[in-house]
Amino acid sequence: MTAGTEFWHDIMGLPKGKAYREEGQGVDVAFFDSGEASVELISPLDNDSGVAKYLAKKGPGMHHLCFEVDDIRSTLAELSAKGVQLIDEEPRLNKKGIEVAFVHPKSTGGVLVEFYQLPTKKI
Repeated sequence: MTAGTEFWHDIMGLPKGKAYREEGQGVDVAFFDSGEASVELISPLDNDSGVAKYLAKKGPGMHHLCFEVDDIRSTLAELSAKGVQLIDEEPRLNKKGIEVAFVHPKSTGGVLVEFYQLPTKKI
């Protein structure tokens, strides 16, 4: 993650955001905030993770785009109804309790797309 950190923080001046380990996906994660968007850098923990296999095959670069949605289940249902190939038919919870789901790159012109829905705030 060092080369990415040097570019996004040291050269581009984006402030460092959250950083954490996502054991379930086998990656370390670091965010660099830029207004309403963030750059997320991911680094595999071992050579067996999906990210490690992707990097071995394609090299470093953009891995995926992520979009926040208000209703992830309806988003997935709408995409499925339109014939989009989903990796996740149902959202899964990440370490932080955020629901996430991925669209297969075969349906997007080669780009892995992630959707996430933040937990509903209790009043």
